[in-house]
Amino acid sequence: MVAGMSDLFESVSAGATAPEPRRPLAARMRPRTLEDIAGQDHMLGPGKLLRRAIEADRLSSLILYGPPGCGKTTLAEVIARTTRRAFDRSSGVLSNVAGLRKSLEAAKQRRVTSGRETILFIDEIHRFNKAQQDVLLPYVEEGAVTLIGATTHNPFFFINNPLVSRSQIFQLEPLSAEAIRLLIQRALASPDGLGHLALQMDDNAMDHLAAVCEGDARRALNALEIAALTTAPGEDGVIHLTRAVTEESIQKKAVVYDHDEDGHYDTISAFIKSVRGSDPHAALYWLAKMLYAGEDPRFIARRLIILASEDIGNADPRGLSLATATLEAVDFVGMPEARIALAQATTYLATAPKSNAAYMGLEAAMADVKEGRTLPVPRHLRSTGSKRAAKAFGHEGYQYAHDFEGHFVDQEYVPTDQIYYRPTTQGYEDVIRKRIDHWDRMRQEARARKSDVSGKKAEAGPESAPPGATPGNVDNR
Repeated sequence: MVAGMSDLFESVSAGATAPEPRRPLAARMRPRTLEDIAGQDHMLGPGKLLRRAIEADRLSSLILYGPPGCGKTTLAEVIARTTRRAFDRSSGVLSNVAGLRKSLEAAKQRRVTSGRETILFIDEIHRFNKAQQDVLLPYVEEGAVTLIGATTHNPFFFINNPLVSRSQIFQLEPLSAEAIRLLIQRALASPDGLGHLALQMDDNAMDHLAAVCEGDARRALNALEIAALTTAPGEDGVIHLTRAVTEESIQKKAVVYDHDEDGHYDTISAFIKSVRGSDPHAALYWLAKMLYAGEDPRFIARRLIILASEDIGNADPRGLSLATATLEAVDFVGMPEARIALAQATTYLATAPKSNAAYMGLEAAMADVKEGRTLPVPRHLRSTGSKRAAKAFGHEGYQYAHDFEGHFVDQEYVPTDQIYYRPTTQGYEDVIRKRIDHWDRMRQEARARKSDVSGKKAEAGPESAPPGATPGNVDNR
C-alpha cells in the first residue's frame, strides 16, 4: 500500500504541472487602462485633475475613499501601469511595522539606484495603527514613495492628520447601474470573462443584477459568474440567464450599511434631515433602508425623540409625546411589528409644523451664561425658608401670579431685557406667540402706570416725617 502511494506521487511529479487555479471573474475582468474604467467620471473624465496628473505622471500621494467594489484597487493598479512606476502592494490587515519598513527602504533604494519611482498601495489603510501610519510619514514627506491608500472609512476620522495633510483625498462613488451593466456586457463578451461559454442573458436579468448590487462591481460579477457556472444549458446548448436565475445567485440585496461607521451615520443623517425638511417620502425610504440593514429600532426611536423637541418643539407639542410613546412601543412590541410604530411617528413628525425656537432660545441663554456675567437671582425670587428670614435678608416682595386677574402680574424675573424665546407662526406656537404678545402689552401698561405714580410722588415732594422723627429712625417697613 505504501508502494502504491509512492507510485502515485511519482506519477504526479513526473507529469505535467497542475494548472493554475482560475481566478474569479471580477479579477479576470479588472480594467487595465484608464479608458477601461467604468464610472468615476467626476474625477477621471477628460480634463479632470486626477486624470491629468496620471497622464502627466505628476502624482503626489493619494487616499482613495469609497465603498467596496467601486474600483479603488483597480485605479491604483491602472495608475502604476500608466505611469510606469514600480508597484508594491500592502494591506492594513496583514502588514506589520517591520514588513512595511522593509518595503519603504526597498523603494528608497530603487529610487537612488535606478531613478524609478515606486507606488506603495496600501489596501484598507484605515486599519493601520498609529505606529504603522507614523512609519510612512518620513518616506511620504521626502517622496521616497508615492502612497496610494484605499479605505472605505472617512480618512479625516480614521487616518492620522499628518498623513492626510500630505495626501490628496479623492472620493469614489458607488458605480451607477449603467456602469455595472457595461461591466456585465464586457464580461459576457470577453474571452477572459465568460465569452467562451454559450450564454444568453435577458435584459431584465441584467437590469436586476445592475440594480441590486448597490454599485459594487465585484459583487455583480461574482453573482454573474455563479449564475453562469451553475445553470445547466438548454436543449439548444445555450445557458439562459433569466431574472429568476440572477435573483437566486445574488440572494438578499446587500445594503451598504456599516453599523458603527460611515453608512450608519450618513443614513441616519439623511433620515433626520428628511423629517426636518418635511419630506415623509424620503424619510420613509431612509427608515426602510435602516430597518432592512438591521439597524437597532430603539436607536431610530431615540433620534426621533430628540428631533421632536429640537425641530418641532411647541409648533406641535404632541410630537414629543408621540415620539416617546414610539420608543415604548418599540421596546414593548419588538421587531418586525415595531416598524409600524416607527413609520407612524416618522410620517407624523415629517408632516408636523416645524419650529426650533425653544432649542435656539436655550442655546442663546447657554451662550450668555457661558460668556457673560452670571446674573444674580432677584431678591424677591430667592428661597427664604421662612417669613422671618425673608424679612431679615430683604427677600420680600414676591407677588403670587394666581392672586391677580388673568393669573398674571408684572414683576422682574431676571435682571436682563434679553429675549431668548421667539415663537414662530407655525402650528400651536402661533397661539403661544399671541399669548406672549398679550402679556408683553400687559407688562408695558403696568410699567406705564407705575411710572405715572412715581412721577406724581416726585412732584409732590418727600412725605413729612412724623413729629420728633429724624432721617435715621424713619420706619421703612
